[in-house]
This record gives sequence, structure tokens and C-alpha cells, in this order.
Amino acid sequence: MSHTVDIPQELKNALRKFRFARRNAGSAAMVVKINKPKLIMEEVEQFDDISIEDLAEELPENAPRYVMLSYELNHDDGRKSFPLVMINWAPISCEMSLLTLHASAFLEFQATADVSKIIEVRDGAEGLTKEAIDAKLKGER
Repeated sequence: MSHTVDIPQELKNALRKFRFARRNAGSAAMVVKINKPKLIMEEVEQFDDISIEDLAEELPENAPRYVMLSYELNHDDGRKSFPLVMINWAPISCEMSLLTLHASAFLEFQATADVSKIIEVRDGAEGLTKEAIDAKLKGER
């Protein structure tokens, strides 16, 4: 399979560790970007117990990111679960060449991260809210 962007083994290890971390409260996130000159993916930062609104403020307005999110979902029947969600952060204000590169590597990142729930966010921080994520996750059932 041909690919445009490499995913280094250290990032694969970090994704695996994030995926299998035990959580019992709050949402955690891992932010990954593409280093355009090197054509590799790099971890930008990890957040533990971060609100969705704070996460939205941490993400750049003019650059795409892949965000792995372990999300604290409160169900209507009182149960709590922590689904793993991938946020495809691709604001429309991004440079077109970055968006194209980001889109070309999306499926490979999704497969490497081994996540099936995807939430697209194209309208910046206004599109990344707790209400929007709750609606998308509860609507999938």
C-alpha cells in the first residue's frame, strides 16, 4: 500500500498506550499533526481530564489535526462509558496543501489508531462541543 505520510513506531506505541489506558473519570485527548517537510506524523500533546471546550481552544484555527479522544459519555440510564473517538480536525481556514496532505493520510492514521468512531470538525471551535459529541455518539446507537 502506498502512503504519503509515515507513522513512526514511537507514535504507534503512544497510540496503543493511549488506547488501552484505563480511565474512570473525565475525557483524555492525544493530538497528532503532520510534519509537512519531513512527511511524518508527530504527537503534539496529550491532555488528561480535559473538557471538550478546553480541547477546542487548544487546537489550532489554521492547521489540521488528528485527535484521539477517550470521551466520558454519560448515558440516559445513568451508565458511564469511555468510547474511543477520532476527531478529524480540519478547519476550512487551513492552507489547501495541508488539508490535502491531511486527507491523504487520514485512512492510514485511522487504521493505525484502530478506531471506528469518527467525528469531522470543519468549523473550528464552534463545531467541537460536548453537545455535538454527545449527539453524534448517542445517535450512532
